Amino acid sequence: MRPLILASQSPRRRELLARLGVPFEVRAPGLAEPSPEPPPGRFALLWAEKKARSAWEPGRYALGADTVVALGNRVLGKPQTPAENASYLRFLSGRTHTVYTAACVVDPKGRARTLLAAPRVRFRQLTEEEIRWYVASGEGLDKAGGYGIQEKGMALVERVDGDFYAVVGLPVAGVWEVLKELGYPLLEGA
Repeated sequence: MRPLILASQSPRRRELLARLGVPFEVRAPGLAEPSPEPPPGRFALLWAEKKARSAWEPGRYALGADTVVALGNRVLGKPQTPAENASYLRFLSGRTHTVYTAACVVDPKGRARTLLAAPRVRFRQLTEEEIRWYVASGEGLDKAGGYGIQEKGMALVERVDGDFYAVVGLPVAGVWEVLKELGYPLLEGA
C-alpha cells in the first residue's frame, strides 16, 4: 500500500500520524487559504476537503484538515504579530472557546468523507505577565487562536471538554474510523 498523502505542513498533524504508525507523505496543499469566517465549523469542513482534494491523486488516499478557533461570533485565525497574539490571549483569558477541527479523507476513487470535532477549551484567568511570557515564546504565531495546547500553551488551559487531539490539530479517533470505513489497511502487518 502506498503511503497516505497528508495535505498539511503542520508538524502537529505529522507527529500524530507518525505516533499511530500510519505511513504518510506530506504534500503541501498549495492553496491560499483565506482568513476563517463564520460559521467556523462549516469553514473548517470546506477547507479540510479543499486541502485533501488538492493533494489527492487517483489510486491514493489523501487526508486534509483545518482548524478554526472561535469564541461566540469572533473567529481567531493565526495572529500576524506579537501584539495581535497578546490581544487574542487577553480575549480568551478566563473564558471558554470552541476549537473546530475538520478532517477529510479522499479515497482512491475520489470519494470524500469529512468529519468535524468541536471541543470546548477553558482558559485560566491569565495575568499580563503570563501573556507577555507566552507571546515572547513565539509559539502562538503559527497557530489558530494564537496558542498551542501541546507546548507551553498547556499552562494557559484549565480544561478541555471533548477531543484533546482535535485541539492539537487532528481528530485522531474520527480519522481512524473514516480511514477504516474507506478500506485503508490500518492494521496491515499487525
